[in-house]
Amino acid sequence: MSTFAVGDEDFLLDGRPVRLLSGALHYFRVHEGHWGHRLGMLRAMGLDCVETYVPWNLHEPEPGRYADPEALGRFLDAVAAAGMRALVRPGPYICAEWENGGLPHWLTGPLGRRVRTRDPEFLERVEAWFRRLLPQVVARQVHRGGPVVMVQVENEYGSYGSDARYLEWLAGLLRECGVTVPLFTSDGPEDHMLTGGSVPGVLATANFGSGAREGFATLRRHRPSGPLMCMEFWCGWFDHWGTEHAVREAADAADALREVLECGASVNVYMAHGGSNFGGWAGANRSGDLHDGRLLPTVTSYDYDAPVDEWGRPTEKFHRFREVLAPYAAGPLPGVPEPPARLAAPVRAGFAGWAPLGAVLEELGGAEVEAGAPPSFEELGVDRGLVRYRFLVPGPRQPYPLAVRGLRDRAQVWVDGVFAGVLAEEGAVLPEPVAGPAVVELWVESLGRVNYGPRLAEPKGITGGLLHERQYVHGVRARGLRLDAFTPEAVGRVPLREAAERSGGRGLYRASVEVAGAGDAELRLPGAGRGFVWVNGFCLGRYWPAAGPQEGLFVPGPVLREGANEVWVLELEPAGDGPGAVELG
Repeated sequence: MSTFAVGDEDFLLDGRPVRLLSGALHYFRVHEGHWGHRLGMLRAMGLDCVETYVPWNLHEPEPGRYADPEALGRFLDAVAAAGMRALVRPGPYICAEWENGGLPHWLTGPLGRRVRTRDPEFLERVEAWFRRLLPQVVARQVHRGGPVVMVQVENEYGSYGSDARYLEWLAGLLRECGVTVPLFTSDGPEDHMLTGGSVPGVLATANFGSGAREGFATLRRHRPSGPLMCMEFWCGWFDHWGTEHAVREAADAADALREVLECGASVNVYMAHGGSNFGGWAGANRSGDLHDGRLLPTVTSYDYDAPVDEWGRPTEKFHRFREVLAPYAAGPLPGVPEPPARLAAPVRAGFAGWAPLGAVLEELGGAEVEAGAPPSFEELGVDRGLVRYRFLVPGPRQPYPLAVRGLRDRAQVWVDGVFAGVLAEEGAVLPEPVAGPAVVELWVESLGRVNYGPRLAEPKGITGGLLHERQYVHGVRARGLRLDAFTPEAVGRVPLREAAERSGGRGLYRASVEVAGAGDAELRLPGAGRGFVWVNGFCLGRYWPAAGPQEGLFVPGPVLREGANEVWVLELEPAGDGPGAVELG
């Protein structure tokens, strides 16, 4: 069997120096039916290795309840079948512009800033998860005939903390669990990041998008020996709702890649193919140099301006990278695979039924909770979705400003059944004062948990309280609605009205779309405001066309079927009367 090792200056495969030419492709952002095609695209670009994170929160939605963690093993088998090697980055924290950086909400809720430290409760949960996950990696290590050549310890820890005992414990746990291939860390090429994120005896790598010579010089000051590797060569970037689409010019990215290779270094192109944040799993960032400002939620598409686009098609950047990488390949590069089939012809269908949001909550929501102060999403067990809070403002009293302390992230407010406005974040105040007595109802939506920076692990919902003038309003009834409650069986129980009877536009819409010649498609919703879409029970993610830059949603061809296709739309904040039709093209 093959062996892989870290030498003084080179990676060694069976004792021979090798350069890793890797690309990031996250199995959880690509439909399993497309894995083979996307891996073929990476090989055709000149890569011989693939890197993937593992999102803990996707695979353990509740403590001890697992949701297909075996997907990682199947992906690694697909990597082996494609003739490629693999780098695995299991976390427990991954960043990745993913909800909560991959950490489960049920863990960050009670622990808060204690996560990613030596805290015993955090370590206990990490160990349980790793012992469940890692056998798939251990069995597929290169010396056992598998594709896995390296495994990462944590992720960009130096951007967050300095708990060296935690990192050393985690490296030891990986070894205890049977990981014998080389371990590595990855951090920005800055002194404080490399100091905080490195582990003695573990290979340190650097992340950057340009300036390879300067970046590697910084790395060498901390690690005088060992192979050089840019673990995240940022060839593009991700988008936030309400911003312009991020684009990096192909020639500039190719020149930066060439510089990495001219330094004699290995590389991991991030992202080689981004895919999509299906299921509402997109995370969020905070603005500002210290990542402590306003919330910036990430869009559903994770195209990343990558060389292989969201649809799996080669871009100009792909061809430029192929030219740069070809001289470093072991032989001639394979041909570029044909793209998967597209939908044969565009189709449009109206909605056959509708249910108001209140009725959806009654059927699919969790148990209602009564409390003195508003519970957070985490306390209600809601990861992705929304919560309805109901308060009684006592009276009689004169009109006073009504403010929501610690609002995260977006609330639609009704006072005595009349719509009173939309509030967004922190200390938001209603436009008009409120007199008592009054019933105040707030529907609060999470736009994605922070995945990077010092505000990682912050809770969602009303995290402070409802203030009437300077007085807190106590006594609240709260009920959550999780996205994973939308299963075919559950949605089938929701009583529908004729779509023409809709009032206000908020609610669940159902349509049947007839398809002939199924294939990859784009879904659009004329007249829609913001919400989520499912096709045949598969959640495509959030739509918010008015905010942009994303307007349509990518539909993987394997999700569609010939004939009738069931589409559900959960409209949360309509632009008018709500969505008028479903368009696939």
